[in-house]
Amino acid sequence: MKAYILISTRNGEATAVVRQAKRIKGVVEAHITFGPYDVVAVVKATDTKEVGHIVHNEVQPIPGVLDTLTCLAVD
Repeated sequence: MKAYILISTRNGEATAVVRQAKRIKGVVEAHITFGPYDVVAVVKATDTKEVGHIVHNEVQPIPGVLDTLTCLAVD
């Protein structure tokens, strides 16, 4: 299963958030983006429970993260 985590960060924190996100097991990519979200992280997991664990316990606690939106890939 693949999921895209769209992340809003505090001003000036996107680079640090990307660096931390890349260290998380299950995160296969993380990039700074332009638009309403500052960072996108791509997650590969076995099921939605694992995605939820990664988002709730690993991504959201990163210093500088303000908000997340998780999009599950269906193809």
